[in-house]
Amino acid sequence: MRTILSILIANALVMSGSAWANDSDTQKINELKQQLADITEELDDLNDRVDNNERHTALDRISLTGDFRVKAHSLHYQNVTWNPAIKVNFNDFGSKAMGGVFGSPTDSDSPLGKMLAANPSLAAAFQQGQLQGVMPYVLAPKSTQDIDNDIFYTTRLRLNIKAKVWDNVNFAGRLSMYKNWGDSTGVQVFDSWRSFTMDGTSSGNTSGDWLRVERAYFDWKNIGGSNTYLSIGRRPSTYGPPTHYRENEKRGGTPSGHLVNFNFDGATLGYNLGEITGIDGQVVRFCYGQGFESQWGNGEMFGDIVTKDTHLGGFNIDAINDGTNFLQFTLFGAKDINDGFKGTMAFPTQLAGIFAPTMYQDMQKFSNFNFETRVQPSGVIGDMYLGGIGFAREEANDIKWFISGGWTRSESNGNAGMFGGMLSDAVFEAQLNADGSEIIMMPAHSDDNDTKDGYGVYVGIQMPAPLGKFGIEYNYGSKYWTPFTQAQDDPIGSKLATRGHVGEAYYIFDVNPHMFIKLAGLYYDYEYTGSGTPVGAPQNIDDILAGSAYSMLPVVDTAFDINASLTVNF
Repeated sequence: MRTILSILIANALVMSGSAWANDSDTQKINELKQQLADITEELDDLNDRVDNNERHTALDRISLTGDFRVKAHSLHYQNVTWNPAIKVNFNDFGSKAMGGVFGSPTDSDSPLGKMLAANPSLAAAFQQGQLQGVMPYVLAPKSTQDIDNDIFYTTRLRLNIKAKVWDNVNFAGRLSMYKNWGDSTGVQVFDSWRSFTMDGTSSGNTSGDWLRVERAYFDWKNIGGSNTYLSIGRRPSTYGPPTHYRENEKRGGTPSGHLVNFNFDGATLGYNLGEITGIDGQVVRFCYGQGFESQWGNGEMFGDIVTKDTHLGGFNIDAINDGTNFLQFTLFGAKDINDGFKGTMAFPTQLAGIFAPTMYQDMQKFSNFNFETRVQPSGVIGDMYLGGIGFAREEANDIKWFISGGWTRSESNGNAGMFGGMLSDAVFEAQLNADGSEIIMMPAHSDDNDTKDGYGVYVGIQMPAPLGKFGIEYNYGSKYWTPFTQAQDDPIGSKLATRGHVGEAYYIFDVNPHMFIKLAGLYYDYEYTGSGTPVGAPQNIDDILAGSAYSMLPVVDTAFDINASLTVNF
């Protein structure tokens, strides 16, 4: 606009100047030139103001906040035991052996002869007729040790992005970086289910010095003037209530943090029921999501896909949320759970010695090398259901307390992969490899198809203290307790997924309104194996230590984490 006005004024002055110049009225020309200069200066100032306002308006649509946390842990594990074995159907093995499927046991070049020669104890038991029914086939000697990681540093950076798209449409996202000092490989040796990084746990597992999209979704509110809203995208499904108290932050996610701390993509259809009932903060939500894509990227063009997409659905209800009292109900199901997820890991040399002897011969020459591999599940093992109720209250004296109860149910379909079926072990059967030169053990089915129920309790209190606040929390999970909290960033493992007891105490020092120091300690007392995974039958820890039970991965008896952190919000 300024340019057009300047041109028009200049043209007018030129025409006027020409007429007046003919009259030799130079004084008026000079006056008009000065007026033009004054007008131009005013237009420049006006234009700068308009540009600044437009820029400010554009930037007002997007807000960027975040937090930065550095944390030092001292991690200690007691009675870490590895006693690997698989359950083998020896009736099937004996039938095939006696039928000559594996060749003659006296022929040293036959598959059966090679197997018996390599396993003298197995050969003796086979000859004495002791291999009957389903029995453990021990894969390696039992070992037990204590492990101390005296200092383990981590850095977490989270960037929150919010944008107002329209009067009733908003966008929100969060980018996160979470790494341990001195490592940005993003891949860990597979020694526990916690070390297996996948889509749902990437935000809570140290992965490297890059930003991941932890959340990205839009909210479309008051659709058609109603109390209905729709939200689609990568969901805010981590750090939900009441876990936000120990994080010293506001509610971070929608679902109960006792049941769900897991990233997934999906949609929420909600209704602000409080507008009708008059109860503050009352919201009913139906949530849907997909936790696993079975075909795309899994070599589907070869036509041998046996897994299925995992779909999630259920209800999350804030019955009361008035700033003092908070009451929440959660109920949802996950259909077609597979025996794992897509992910990457460093293959353990120890497992290579058991399952890949030919490869192991070369791996021994490079003892400090692990090969990185992409893994995916081998089949569908069943369905899961989760439910819970949680209550929290913030008193007038700033004391905050909560209690939460959770329930999980697993329904097995009888299938099993290498590490087991739905809360059950795999039964292996012997067969020949592709060229008929070796006997291999392959999972045939699960040893238990029963429906299994688990439960968990979670309680805590936070109270004012000198220079800050003090908190105590306790949680317990039963034998079959299997919540979706694997993205919790506790290095030892999600405390809320623990099958056993966890106690935590912490002290938060408020440096200023945007900065705090936290000192904390967690003590884990595991009762059963497999915390955080639905794959494999939970085994009693005492039986593992005694050598009467087995586990394909190392198990921990007790552990504790003493840590200190400094968090800056900006």
